[in-house]
Amino acid sequence: MERQRTQVGIVGAGPAGLLLAHLLHLRGIESVVLEARSRTYIESRLRAGVLEQGTVDVLTETGLGERMHRQGLVHEGVLLRFAGRTHRIDFRELTGKAITVYGQHEVVRDLVAARLAYDGSLRFEVTDVRVENLETERPRIRYREPGATQETELECDFIAGCDGFHGICRASIPESEIRCFDREFPFAWLGILAEAPPSSHELIYAHHERGFALLSMRSPTVSRLYLQCTPNESLDAWSDDRIWSELSARLATRDGFVLKDGPILQKGITSMRAFVCEPMRHGRLFLAGDAPHIVPPTGAKGMNLAVADVRWLAEAVEAFYRRSDESLLEQYSERCLRRVWKAERFSSWMTSTFHRGPGSTDFDLRIQLAELDYLTSSVSAQRSLAENYVGLPIQ
Repeated sequence: MERQRTQVGIVGAGPAGLLLAHLLHLRGIESVVLEARSRTYIESRLRAGVLEQGTVDVLTETGLGERMHRQGLVHEGVLLRFAGRTHRIDFRELTGKAITVYGQHEVVRDLVAARLAYDGSLRFEVTDVRVENLETERPRIRYREPGATQETELECDFIAGCDGFHGICRASIPESEIRCFDREFPFAWLGILAEAPPSSHELIYAHHERGFALLSMRSPTVSRLYLQCTPNESLDAWSDDRIWSELSARLATRDGFVLKDGPILQKGITSMRAFVCEPMRHGRLFLAGDAPHIVPPTGAKGMNLAVADVRWLAEAVEAFYRRSDESLLEQYSERCLRRVWKAERFSSWMTSTFHRGPGSTDFDLRIQLAELDYLTSSVSAQRSLAENYVGLPIQ
């Protein structure tokens, strides 16, 4: 067995793991990032890309914002559509902040490029990964390099589990030491990526008696759209014509809104679930990103929560090395979970307000419409939505 050592071993090269490695590097702390997939895979895996103001600030302050500021689409508001009418929530006026639409895979590309530019250790396509000795001062990660005939043992001071919901890190914590909260929603999203100019310069959240629809975008020439469907929906039942017809119906307005269509480049089904595990730490293992929490995508919080997690984790690790101060490590889980549960609350509220579940009655429909009517006629309610959407402060 080959034996190696680092200060922080990071499992997973998604936004959480890569950004944590970058933040640690800026603080002079060594890390090794291990990823089961190839570089091509992680750089091309399409995910949502709504960045909160705080996430934009973190990427800018750490030297990762050049391409984001050049290619990202800044939105100073969002459009809510119901009962055939459109209402705008002005983020800038209500909060002084905005959001930026910039694909998660683009963030990953920027992070990979930065990691390799300063010769940081980033190992792709590793297998047989497991974490051990988590309750000691020398936890370790065992794994196998591509084509290797022997294992590598990586001794660490800390391990960061940034390997997603289905990763091995959270599963390595004894069941008696962790509590999980889970909710599966009775609907899903059918999402498409289309070669079509966006039909709106800002996102449109549409409530319709046939179900929810969302109009988003990836660039001035590529649109990203979603419509509510059942969790067991078959993509074979959704021809391109049917998708465009249903989106047009759900996004229609009384003043004749026209949805721009085009060739569909990609389509898929996204399940809707909420998940949180407590605590986000076990011994010297710290969980971040999708490993400890999942939010329904309606509130656009997933990657933004990961950024907040690793920002706090990097700060806590730095305090340990510079001042032998473990207080921030002790506070890590509680600090993150306060933000996580607020994001779960907001995302669940957005989901329940815009979607029609199975068994939904006309009474339920009227309550949703009354909620949206109140929201769009109350400045206080709009400010609450705006504050949550652009992102609560990362403190």
